[in-house]
Amino acid sequence: MKRVIPLILAMLITTSCNGWIIQPGNLPTPFLPPTPTPSIFTATPVVIVVASATPQVATSTPISFITATSAPTFSPSNTPASAATTLPSGPSISVEVLGCNTSIDVVHGMGEVTNAFVTVRNTGGVELTNLKVTLKALDEARVHPDKTAEVASLPVGYKVNLKLTVDSTYKAETPIQIEVSGDAGLFQRVGADSCKDIGLFAPNPDSLKTPMPNNP
Repeated sequence: MKRVIPLILAMLITTSCNGWIIQPGNLPTPFLPPTPTPSIFTATPVVIVVASATPQVATSTPISFITATSAPTFSPSNTPASAATTLPSGPSISVEVLGCNTSIDVVHGMGEVTNAFVTVRNTGGVELTNLKVTLKALDEARVHPDKTAEVASLPVGYKVNLKLTVDSTYKAETPIQIEVSGDAGLFQRVGADSCKDIGLFAPNPDSLKTPMPNNP
């Protein structure tokens, strides 16, 4: 009994410290609502990434334009490539007056005479035979023996240099004319109002009346 009384006193002293005879348990307070755990905000910044287009780098490279051209069209030809010109199939000639000079013909009893130097070319496709090349002058007096020159044959592609003479007026301008005929008939007449002085360019006398190939 002596032990019970001190025990009770000890219990009363202990309860008198917080004012409660019966100590509450660890249950939540009935009139206070439970508080949620507060959110914790950090200072981490929010990074927004904006997509950007790739920058275009301008260059100074020039732009080349190509123009389409059509391919050349070649037409077949029956003309040989080596043939520069086509010769006529029939008879044809060309006459060139090289020039003139004057002289005194005492052998035939004439005074001043006019000498004309001409070149006759066979430009046709057949041989020319028995050609007669005649010089005529507007102021002609007597007929000179060398007024006409004869060429027995002039082959294709050949030429001949001739000297023709007429009796002309002394120290006067002499218009002349060259006439060519042959077995093929009359070819052509070539004239000159005033035959130029041939000077030192007269053909070699040894080459006169001798057919020779045309120059290329």
